[in-house]
Amino acid sequence: MTAYTTCLWFDTEAEAAAAFYCQTLPGAEFGTMSYYGEGDQGPASSVLTAEFRLGDQHFVLLNGGPIFPQSESASIQVICEDQEESDRVWNALVEGGRESQCGWLKDRWGVSWQVFPRALMDVTNDPDPVRAMAARKAMYGMRRIDLAACQAAADAASAS
Repeated sequence: MTAYTTCLWFDTEAEAAAAFYCQTLPGAEFGTMSYYGEGDQGPASSVLTAEFRLGDQHFVLLNGGPIFPQSESASIQVICEDQEESDRVWNALVEGGRESQCGWLKDRWGVSWQVFPRALMDVTNDPDPVRAMAARKAMYGMRRIDLAACQAAADAASAS
């Protein structure tokens, strides 16, 4: 059977990042770690990789040095059950990082995330294109997603 794993490149903080993600993200589980050996490219006995799982998705965080920084060109979506969970995850991930727009953020290690409540997809993909566009326009002006504001914008558009 073919397996798929996302590998994220870190400078030296793969273990700390994996531990933080497992404490912060619902359903995350820490996996195994591997270590550099004598004569390897990194300091002997230092962490080479730290593995964890988010749901069914496996991740390997690799301490490979500062050569390849993280980029917004790839992000991890966290689709939360409700606004409360979305806010908790957003606030934890953005601490030490920076906000972007439409639910996107970069965490303290530069990893790009999209965090939003599951119901956002329903309102921004409403079968009524007027409601959907109104919800998306409201979302475009946000950093952290406010589901109630997106729903209110959709409701206001359909009432007019």
